[in-house]
Amino acid sequence: MNETADDVLPGMSVRICCPACGARGKPVRSVTLRSLLKDEFAEQVRGTGSEGCHTSSGSEAGGCRPAASETGWRFCESPGCDVVYFSECDDRQFTKSQLKVEVGIKETSGERPLCYCFGHSVESMKRELRRTGTCTALDDIRAKMKNSGCRCETENPSGSCCLGSVAHGLKIAQQELGMADEDMSPLPDASGAGSRASMTGRGEKIATAGTLISAVMASSCCWLPLLLLAAGVSGAGIASTLEAYRPGFMVLTFGFLGTAFWFAYRPKKTVTAGPDNCCSVQTADAENDGSGEPTLHDCCSGEPASSADCCAPTGGGRFRMMTLNRAMLWMAAILAIAFLFFPDYVGAFLGGDGTAVTQDMNRAVIAVDGMTCEGCAAGLAAAVRDVPGVLAVDVDYAKHQVVVGTEFCCPVPEKDILAAVHSAGFSGQVIRKIPAGESVRSAADR
Repeated sequence: MNETADDVLPGMSVRICCPACGARGKPVRSVTLRSLLKDEFAEQVRGTGSEGCHTSSGSEAGGCRPAASETGWRFCESPGCDVVYFSECDDRQFTKSQLKVEVGIKETSGERPLCYCFGHSVESMKRELRRTGTCTALDDIRAKMKNSGCRCETENPSGSCCLGSVAHGLKIAQQELGMADEDMSPLPDASGAGSRASMTGRGEKIATAGTLISAVMASSCCWLPLLLLAAGVSGAGIASTLEAYRPGFMVLTFGFLGTAFWFAYRPKKTVTAGPDNCCSVQTADAENDGSGEPTLHDCCSGEPASSADCCAPTGGGRFRMMTLNRAMLWMAAILAIAFLFFPDYVGAFLGGDGTAVTQDMNRAVIAVDGMTCEGCAAGLAAAVRDVPGVLAVDVDYAKHQVVVGTEFCCPVPEKDILAAVHSAGFSGQVIRKIPAGESVRSAADR
């Protein structure tokens, strides 16, 4: 299959697709062919250098220009296709049997070598998976790439970095062993990226858990006494103690919450294709070296490669997981805020019976110690309201006072009311009694 390039002269064509299977081939330099073809076939590409068949603007008809990405030769990586290299300019092509090495990515069984510099193959990864449940191939390659041992251009039939092929080969190894991703034990990569990601995930989870725990503890001065009271245990002393620690727990809650959001939304490092078509790492907030352009850090040690080969494929799974984590963080934040301010609104849920103390009732004003929140006030009101003869109860949490209204025909049952206050977990004393028909002001003047 031939395709016509836009920058060639009329009548000239450039083959970019494999003549056997029709798949688009990847540019490969002639030095790769000369290194890996058997000697009798390597002679056919000697002297071609790195020139391609594209004509430079302004050049004479039939002239060629050197091109790093268009070398005159293409590599076909289609599994099952016998053709490995084919010429862009003529009918020359080389098959698997004409190479010194096995082209692992084109095979569907056997050893299937993928990393020719450091000796990793589909079978070697399967052996490691069977033995340990993990695979260190990618980590080993990334660590050794930093040294001078990477020779992809002359060792790898594709002429480019093998990381993408190895990542794909690992998936194949897992499939052939019937292993899913979750069956593999997590292993940090040699560059530290995996460990950093793992630490980041743990840090985010710890911060989120800390947010919820500290928020629950900040509101414990309210809900714990209510819980104890429901179990028949006085919780007034506990409430007073926990109330003293409430400001500290609130600070912890917001500290953990801020940390969790920083982990979730801080600038991430992403893998992109650099100017030399090799994968590079740049920060998401586009750090630069003063030129205004993002700083790219080469991860292939200068090895010319396509981004597909150099970088392990990343699908939408990571994005979906990140979105799910952020959604869960927002839910945790809402729950934390709800717990944090629980003492301020719980009274609205507990409420009363809707009956207010009026002037036609006998009234007693009781000073109460131990109330720490509106929840305490609501629990106290419920306890006093159950006393025989009590018609209505008004609790003033701000003043720490309770106004009790009783039947006008009978004296205020002080002992029973104070016993109810005590049973609710508080201490109190009657500071004023107001007969029915007398105003609060008059009673105060008396």
